[in-house]
Amino acid sequence: MKKRAVALCGAAALAAGAVTPVTAAAGTPGSGPAGSAPQTSVTWKKCATDAYPTLQCASLKVPLDHDDPGGRRITLALSRVPHTAKKSQGPLLVNPGGPGGSGLTLAGFVASSLPKKVAAQYDVIGFDPRGVGKSTPALDCVPGHFDPVRPPSVPTTQAIEKANLDRAASFARACGEKYADVLPYMDTVSSVRDMDAIRAALGASKINYFGYSYGTYLGAVYAKYFPQRVRRFVLDSIVDPTGVWYRDNMTQDVAFNARHQAFLAWVAKHDATYGLGKDPARVEAAWYAMRDALTKKPAQGKVGAGELEDTFLPGGYFDGYWPFLAEAFAAYTNKKDSDPLVEAYENFGAVDAAGDNGYSVYTAVQCRDARWPRNWNHWRADNRRVHEKAPFSTWNNAWYNAPCASWPTRPKYPTNVVNHSVPPVLLFQATDDAATPYEGGVEMHRLLRGSSLVVEQGGGNHGITLSGNDCLDDHLSAYLATGKVPRGSGEADAVCKRLPEPKPRTTKALPQSSGGAGLHGLLGFRG
Repeated sequence: MKKRAVALCGAAALAAGAVTPVTAAAGTPGSGPAGSAPQTSVTWKKCATDAYPTLQCASLKVPLDHDDPGGRRITLALSRVPHTAKKSQGPLLVNPGGPGGSGLTLAGFVASSLPKKVAAQYDVIGFDPRGVGKSTPALDCVPGHFDPVRPPSVPTTQAIEKANLDRAASFARACGEKYADVLPYMDTVSSVRDMDAIRAALGASKINYFGYSYGTYLGAVYAKYFPQRVRRFVLDSIVDPTGVWYRDNMTQDVAFNARHQAFLAWVAKHDATYGLGKDPARVEAAWYAMRDALTKKPAQGKVGAGELEDTFLPGGYFDGYWPFLAEAFAAYTNKKDSDPLVEAYENFGAVDAAGDNGYSVYTAVQCRDARWPRNWNHWRADNRRVHEKAPFSTWNNAWYNAPCASWPTRPKYPTNVVNHSVPPVLLFQATDDAATPYEGGVEMHRLLRGSSLVVEQGGGNHGITLSGNDCLDDHLSAYLATGKVPRGSGEADAVCKRLPEPKPRTTKALPQSSGGAGLHGLLGFRG
């Protein structure tokens, strides 16, 4: 899920979880080489696409090390959909999560998905965080790291465990050798200071913010360091800030297993279409039999057990993918036809060059943000315990994060985001979210005094606003338009019904639920 790097206060304060807000001067863009002036504005150019015809792009130079504003500078890529109303409510920064997700296109999506009268009041600002996408330098520690076929995830033999361990250690070593000068500054706090540099360059005294997934933690940390700069903040699908990051990943394993079981139950419900059985337990046995078979003989030399898990993980983020995944599952199991499975892998599981970049940033930030066990015996014991009750993706996730066991830069301490100094923050959380389990939303609500929590009861998708649920979107729009938040007396301030489950496909188009796949194609998987 995430990470951090630059120390803004003493070691004793960090160890205690304390954070000293940075002054406005420290949060503005640092100067470049000695004697040069800081970049205090940005120049926007057209970079329109067919989907987002009013999109503009720019770049901003910021210090690699914000505590050394006269030293090396890096470049952040920015995007904007400008306001069209006579009166602007200022910049609305948006972030899709990750860490490692690109936010450039998200600006266009958010601006086009909000009600026109609301979107018109904001300059919607997307950005590629440091190390990501079109920002420079962009990290890519080991190109093709996820090329198939990887060792199986579940370490049923010492040889499998060693192969995965060696692979993770090799990745960490390569990152350290390739980006030794950058890794110490790949962290959430550095990105937060980048965000304040964006604010200053835009000439805004405060920012509005809309973050998904890891972006919720990014927003909460920004609010901790720059409470005086917070205007309206929306956090959707919320990371538990008290579990960063080792414990959060363990919690995520259990939640993804539950979501996978919901998918299997849905397949059983539609046995007339898929022919895999009406009993969810029978369907579950068939899925694990498929994984066992692919462990022994990967499909077309592309889809082994690890690739299968990668393919079905997106179903835990968005149920609109379920029909497509169910077809691939049924074709392989009932007809010994692997073509749909390979196609599903290529659509959902395969990692491209952008994915290599995203994973490099993910590990760099997560491993730097917080302490991870350095003794592999600790990892082995914990993952064995969790795997017993959550066998779907526990070991897959363990190897995904395993570079942190030998990461070459020293870790920091997570930020204590408790905050009594900001205006009301609006929180959105689905009760059955796998990537950011429900408890994280409740915990963030407790820590941000005056915040308001809107819950999608029974919802299991990740990133729930602007995805077709009018109840959720009405709360979002009212808040962005007026600052109004719902107030209730229970754990949640407002509750919305979940969207209906998807139905089996009747066309060959990529399936969508009552929401849409648009947002979920922009959100970075893994958090």
